[in-house]
Amino acid sequence: MAVPDSYVVDLVAHGDARGRFTEWYRADLLAEATGAALPLAQANHSVSARGALRGVHFALVPPGQAKYVYCPAGRVLDVVVDVRVGSPTFGVHDAVLLDSEQPRAVYLSEGLGHAFVALADASSVTYLVSTGYSPGREFGVHPMDPELDLPWPADVELQLSAKDTAAPTLAEAREQGLLPTMDQCRARYTERHG
Repeated sequence: MAVPDSYVVDLVAHGDARGRFTEWYRADLLAEATGAALPLAQANHSVSARGALRGVHFALVPPGQAKYVYCPAGRVLDVVVDVRVGSPTFGVHDAVLLDSEQPRAVYLSEGLGHAFVALADASSVTYLVSTGYSPGREFGVHPMDPELDLPWPADVELQLSAKDTAAPTLAEAREQGLLPTMDQCRARYTERHG
C-alpha cells in the first residue's frame, strides 16, 4: 500500500452451489508477506449501518496495536493513515474497498491509524489485533481533518461517534504529543521481527 508497513491481502474464495468458503486469515502467509507473525491478543467484530464512520484510531507504541481487518458481510471503505511522527510518509493515507463478494483483508502494523466507513447497511468488520484494548493508550484523529483529505464518499451521509467527532486534527494530535514516533515503531518492529 502507499503507507509503508500496511498490506492488502487478496483472499481466495472457493464456491459451489452450496455457497462459498474463504480462508480469511493464515498466520503463516501473513508472516511470510510481512516478515513477522501477528501475535493475537483480541478479536473484534462490528456491524455498521451505511454511513457509519469509525476512526481514525491508533494506539501508542510500545506496544501499539497491529490489526488484520476483514469484511465478511457488506462493503466498507477501509483507510490506513500514517500517523508516525518522523515517518517519510507522515500524513499519507491509502484506501481499500473491502467487500464480502470479493474477499480481501488489510494488515497494518503498530503505529498506523485505521478507519473505515460502511457503504452498505449491516456491514460487518472483523479484526484481529496484537494487543488488547487499553483506553489510556488508544487515541484518534478526526476523520474529517481537511489536511488528511481522506476519500470518504460524497454520496454517503456520514455518522461519527461523539468520541470521533471530538478527536483532534493530525496537527493538533502531534502538538499534544499523542502520536507514536517512527523511532518507537522501528524499535517495536525490530523487537517483533527479531
